[in-house]
Amino acid sequence: MENTIKVERAILSLTQGDLAKKIGVSRQTINSIEANRYVPSTVLALKLSDVFGKPVNNFFKLSSDD
Repeated sequence: MENTIKVERAILSLTQGDLAKKIGVSRQTINSIEANRYVPSTVLALKLSDVFGKPVNNFFKLSSDD
């Protein structure tokens, strides 16, 4: 899975820590999601959707090996 979380976060001028607080996770979790080391749960994806004001599939995409 690929994502554009870092870009979406930058658009809103949020640090990893800021975004983490908004959705109730650690900064390390945001870092892992951005680095494609961790695929978030549906609940976390929906929380990100609320923060970004966009559908989940606007910032998460399946890659060819998914």
